[in-house]
Amino acid sequence: MFKENIVKAGIAASVISISSTSYANLITSGESKGLSWTAQSLLVGAAEGGTGSFPPFNPFGNPLYHPTFPNYSGVVGMLVNQATGTSSCSGTLLQDRRSILTAAHCVSDGAGSANPLATTVFFQPEGGLSPAQFIYSRPAGVVEVQVTDYFVHQDYTGEVIDQNDIAILRLADYAPSWASSYGLYEDNNIMGQQFNVAGYGRIGGGTGSIPASGRLRQGNNTYDFAWGNDAFSGFFTDSFFGTADVEFSYVSDFDSGNLLNDASGLIADLFELDAFDLGLGELEAGVAPGDSGGPNFINELISGVNSYGLGFGSRLGDTDGTLNSSFGELSGYVPTFIHSDFIRSNLVSVSTPNIFALLSLGLLGLFLPSKRRKN
Repeated sequence: MFKENIVKAGIAASVISISSTSYANLITSGESKGLSWTAQSLLVGAAEGGTGSFPPFNPFGNPLYHPTFPNYSGVVGMLVNQATGTSSCSGTLLQDRRSILTAAHCVSDGAGSANPLATTVFFQPEGGLSPAQFIYSRPAGVVEVQVTDYFVHQDYTGEVIDQNDIAILRLADYAPSWASSYGLYEDNNIMGQQFNVAGYGRIGGGTGSIPASGRLRQGNNTYDFAWGNDAFSGFFTDSFFGTADVEFSYVSDFDSGNLLNDASGLIADLFELDAFDLGLGELEAGVAPGDSGGPNFINELISGVNSYGLGFGSRLGDTDGTLNSSFGELSGYVPTFIHSDFIRSNLVSVSTPNIFALLSLGLLGLFLPSKRRKN
């Protein structure tokens, strides 16, 4: 029946080779089992004005997506310098206050590959930046800390869709005292739960003097499913995307409120599953280039890391058929519950008397959504 549905959908089959210009710009496309797809290691919002666009439109975006402080003060921007150029990513301060959780592809071509030439982590000033300011322009009060060590997951392949796309960066010094730090969400039942996502990625298309990334935005979405969901009977885990492990690679779609853009529902429908969902309205958000490595939050804890963007074309939800963070595209995440041992093993050890001091600095009241399950 699934093959019959594919024929009825008339999905095109095309094969595009993998190309890469830098860690954060790896893009790959392909055709497998009758489906064509494109994925890229890459926040856009559904409300009017979105997360921002270039003048003369709306450079500040809708206030719904502006972060609050100190709630997001431990979400950082990163500039990564390698021989091919400089790329930007996002990350999150962990509770030892010397470690940043991010995506492996931000700093690596695969476990064992060479480290970047240098990586700079940017913390917002106490009280945060205004919506008009970009952190990479180095406005007053921004704190820059260099990275000294890189801990890339040993099973990360360098492929775009990889559930091991996760890394820990060691800072040369402790994070500023006002920066919040975050613990891990380790419940393995995240499918159908609402989460909050944040990052410093692109605010919109176009050209101009305002940088394309470097302004922190946040919004909400829902974990629709993982590629290893039992309902798919191994369809996507049997080398569909490549050789990397993808069983626990979770995705959300960027819903417009229109069934035609419900990518996850349309994919589930191919397997005769009723899983249509029109999204969260104006709070709905998806990731964009530069958000890679940024956090997902559930109940004030990090539940996942932004990993990739994915599109199956206009016949399966994408508004324009191009991978550009538009309605109908999917965002992929690495869940923290499968990597808690890796993360903890690479934290800086602190003495017992210092733990309480660190907690008093880092565990500030947050803003995050409560659990929600799909009907």
